[in-house]
Amino acid sequence: MDLENFALGLIETVGLVAAIEAADTAIKSSNVELIGYENSKGGTMVVKIKGDVGAVNAAIQSAFAAAQRVNKVLSTAIIPRPNAEIKDMIFTNDTVGVCLQDENKNPVAKDLKIQETELQDKVFDEKLLNNKKEEVTVLEEKPNKTEPLKQEKKEICNLCMDPKCSRKKGDVRISCIHYNEIKK
Repeated sequence: MDLENFALGLIETVGLVAAIEAADTAIKSSNVELIGYENSKGGTMVVKIKGDVGAVNAAIQSAFAAAQRVNKVLSTAIIPRPNAEIKDMIFTNDTVGVCLQDENKNPVAKDLKIQETELQDKVFDEKLLNNKKEEVTVLEEKPNKTEPLKQEKKEICNLCMDPKCSRKKGDVRISCIHYNEIKK
């Protein structure tokens, strides 16, 4: 990845939610590419983007405004045409999102990944078909078991406990037929 033709934009926020908001706004507002985000410890996150100098500048400004509405923004930086020697500082193992970009460069790994997912899909479909057959038999058995449970309990007055009383729990106490007896 050649960084000398691009600008690097960094925005450091407090919290992951603010970092995600900043990354989302930066990508939507300008023609920039998200490199990833990095946990800087202590609850701070750094979002890294790259693109043309003007696009990165606009993206960082809009990301700053959006992230500031969610939480604090500690700092922002724009580095036009960063030197190749700092490449290892930008693309670290701690940066989330870099692994996906490296995997796409290797066409053999990409083809293996596609074959693996296709195989998993076939296995999943077979399991799903087997589960559907089992579910049908289970569904036929359930109504027979639940019929005795359908008997409803009649609500009675929780003051007098008399089934003849029309008062139900939550009604005013005066509506209880035994209210005057209980009152004393």
